[in-house]
Amino acid sequence: MKERMESERFKSPTSSEEELKGFSASVSTLLGIKKLPIDAAEWESYFDESGQILKSRNYMASQILERGLDLSVRSEAWKFLTGYYPWKSSYDERLTTDSMRRKSYESLCNMYTKIEPLLETEHRDFTEVQNVIQSDVQRLYIKDAQGNPLVDKKQLEKILLLNYVCNVNAEYQQGFHEMLLLFRLLVEEEHEIYWLFQFFLQKTENSCIINVGVQKNLLMLKALVAFMDPIFAKHLGRF
Repeated sequence: MKERMESERFKSPTSSEEELKGFSASVSTLLGIKKLPIDAAEWESYFDESGQILKSRNYMASQILERGLDLSVRSEAWKFLTGYYPWKSSYDERLTTDSMRRKSYESLCNMYTKIEPLLETEHRDFTEVQNVIQSDVQRLYIKDAQGNPLVDKKQLEKILLLNYVCNVNAEYQQGFHEMLLLFRLLVEEEHEIYWLFQFFLQKTENSCIINVGVQKNLLMLKALVAFMDPIFAKHLGRF
């Protein structure tokens, strides 16, 4: 107890200041006070000379939630938010990480190319999922004002199928194609699209793993209702 009090007493000013700013950001968000989005100049100011982020994850998250991101920094920011880049990484370390992810993706693609014919002939579930993915992706309207296609739909189908094959515990769900499209509009390199989508699904796995995720979410909701309104929870329990 004494050690805890001492720790709180000598808490670093930087940490306290960040927490205060984070709290202010949350209040501003609730009150509907909008500020300018984080632009490239401000984003760069968050890093030291080696390229490491100087601010805490909580501070950055609160700032992004409150203000949003300028288009010029969204790609890099989302790589940190999803875990594509380690939070405390230098410029050089991120170059290494990106190279590693590119090579890993190429290996997965080579593996998939070899086993795809077998999957199509021997596994009915794969064929069914393949048809659903193709149908979902083809329904997407992704054209500019002149009617020119903005993305390659075949690329989206490929990534979704690869995700399905490489994640044995997760089923493909309708809506994944729209989620993937958002990352495709965010970055252009195929390996970046794939890994951003992968890391995003990992962070939302309770919602993305069929049956298991739904059950967990219902249990969480039931517990929350019971805590906030026991009388209403008791009423719901009758049904």
